[in-house]
Amino acid sequence: MNAARITAMRMAPAAMAGASLYSYSIQDVHAKEAVDLDKVRASIVNLVDTNAEKRGDGTSLAGTFIRLSWHACGTYDKKDGSGGSNGARMRFKPEASYGNNAGLDMARSVLEPIKKEFPDMSYADLYTYAGVVAVEEAGGPKIPFTLGRVDEVDGSNSDPNDRLPNAHMGSFKNVTEHIRAVFSRMGFTDQEMVALLGAHAMGRCHTQRSGFWGPWTNAETTFSNEYFRLLLEERWSPKTTHKGKPWTGPDQFEDSTGKLMMLQSDMALIADPALKKWVEIYAKDEDRFFKDFATAFSKLLHLGAPVSPTITKPWYQFW
Repeated sequence: MNAARITAMRMAPAAMAGASLYSYSIQDVHAKEAVDLDKVRASIVNLVDTNAEKRGDGTSLAGTFIRLSWHACGTYDKKDGSGGSNGARMRFKPEASYGNNAGLDMARSVLEPIKKEFPDMSYADLYTYAGVVAVEEAGGPKIPFTLGRVDEVDGSNSDPNDRLPNAHMGSFKNVTEHIRAVFSRMGFTDQEMVALLGAHAMGRCHTQRSGFWGPWTNAETTFSNEYFRLLLEERWSPKTTHKGKPWTGPDQFEDSTGKLMMLQSDMALIADPALKKWVEIYAKDEDRFFKDFATAFSKLLHLGAPVSPTITKPWYQFW
């Protein structure tokens, strides 16, 4: 891994409008540069592989780590620069209690040994980098990533209201307006939003966490454009039963086999013509999806952080 992946910009550039500014000592710069991302990657991969062997059911932590990194950043507000990946505030209330973060305490817990192994790496960097490793090791694109996020000591700077996108809002019209509002608040376009939701190619929902059930694809540990293909080609209907009993969970959709699922927010992508256009593009062109996802996901991971994926020199080298 080249040096660009392990150097960090320690002061937010002017181009990062709304991002908070932080002061760093030379000692802090050297501490961050001491983090060997190759070794961190190896530890994360070993954790995922070991856990998958214990599960023995074809599932893994990879999808959960993508969700962890996504939710650690998805609170950003471009208007005032609040929220985002800096701080790792998900460790504290109120973010730890957000309904949309249900079950992520497990993901944070299993990463604790890696934090102890690499004490110079902030929780904020670890949570976001775990998502990078999950995508790349599952066959996805390379994600530009820079170290330099700083942990906060409590959740006092968090919004008491859950800023993360909800999976259902009663109707396609409502959920489409909702997800557009959430992604727009963070500074994303329709195209970037659709690309980011393509991460649903991996992982699954659990009734004991989100209330929903099932995987989006048949290859939930592989990063691909399969999510988009299935959205267009499968016949999706409201889920009414589960394991022979009436379905009592929140509204979701299932394919003809009952083994795959889609959320209302997923189905909104093909109900809205402007969004469906991008679903169709990504279903046909995986290379285009990978390119657009890498750009959008890297942007997401750096929202609210005093670092930029496009500037790799430490701040003290600019003079």
